[in-house]
Amino acid sequence: MVYYTEGSADKVFTKLELKNALHEAFKKIGPRNRVLIIPPDITRFHSRAGEITEIAYNYYGDAVKAIMPALGTHVPMTENEIRKMFGNVPATLFRDHDWRNDVVTLGEIPSETLERISEGKVSYSWPVQINKLLLEGDFDLMLSIGQVVPHEVIGMANYTKNIFVGTGGQEGINKSHYLGAAFGMERIMGRADNPVRYIMDEAYTQFGKDLPIVFIQTVIGTETSGDLALKGLYISEDRTAFEQASDLALEVNFTMLNEPLKTAVVYLDPEEFRSTWLGNKSIYRTRMALADGGRLIVLAPGVSAFGEDPEIDKLIRKYGYKGTEKVLADVETQDDLRQNLSAAAHLIHGSSDGRFSILYCPGGLTKEEVESAGYEYGDIEAMMELYKPQEKQDGYYHVDGKEIYFIANPALGLWACRDRFDA
Repeated sequence: MVYYTEGSADKVFTKLELKNALHEAFKKIGPRNRVLIIPPDITRFHSRAGEITEIAYNYYGDAVKAIMPALGTHVPMTENEIRKMFGNVPATLFRDHDWRNDVVTLGEIPSETLERISEGKVSYSWPVQINKLLLEGDFDLMLSIGQVVPHEVIGMANYTKNIFVGTGGQEGINKSHYLGAAFGMERIMGRADNPVRYIMDEAYTQFGKDLPIVFIQTVIGTETSGDLALKGLYISEDRTAFEQASDLALEVNFTMLNEPLKTAVVYLDPEEFRSTWLGNKSIYRTRMALADGGRLIVLAPGVSAFGEDPEIDKLIRKYGYKGTEKVLADVETQDDLRQNLSAAAHLIHGSSDGRFSILYCPGGLTKEEVESAGYEYGDIEAMMELYKPQEKQDGYYHVDGKEIYFIANPALGLWACRDRFDA
């Protein structure tokens, strides 16, 4: 069932239009008695999911029994973050997702399937895991809310990923992330269909069809003024909303460059990016745009850790971002990394494999920590003064006699050189 679809590169939803569109969809869905809302967390603050959650709460009222941010492996939201993102929604409704302990396994996608779709890169089965609240809460409506945008693990974010990663379990998250990394990130990013998407959609078809989920998908674009705007809103029970949102996201979130970049400078908002686990979107989302021998400069004033999760933080510090071949070899020989395949996938994603250099300028990590992880270190204060990110929008600039390409928020898009994406 499709409840609402509207969007284009020229469209800008006003707050009233968004509210009216959601109310139109909710009326079509009909009355409900027990509603669960599954939005993203603060790391997707710009998705408009917070505003949508607030509108849904105000519409359904006491029927909203719980709100579970799709944390995946991220740390739980603080009360201040909840208030900032979700407005007047009571903090008492929020439930933390514990990806290690609060999950149930619905079934599995067999190893033969993963071996086939990965072209032999992996040969394990994949468990279909979700938070137990989705089964035990007796909900008659689940609103899965999120932004569709190019993504390093699954090609295009959201839809079934919001369920099977956002509320997924340790083994399922680990294996799905590693599947994407082994298959090849540059073969996945910006593509709605790929091996990781396949297993999650197949899981939903086989094991999730009885869950009363309605998917609310947004597409966010950047105006010429630099302001963010809601360009598309798509709501359905099936894949329709995701497919239409993906088409629009490719149009508005994908910057295709004619020539590879010699120097890219990426700014990480300190309120959004506190770890390299999140901040390495600066690497994932630009790698297809950077020239061989190019340079990526990451301005990361809020980054003070490697992992969002303490155990993963230790693994990143131990193994570092040293390249695909080393990670694959370490997975074969090191039990701790083999038991945390999402960390292994992240280490692959966060390396340039020697193709371009990465100068990381964190606000809360030392030179020794950064260099031991495999990056060059830059002084954040000096680099902020040099590049002045608050004064820039996305695009080309000349700084200190050199041409750079500046990106204000890597989470909002994907950048690629035309021949590299088409390859």
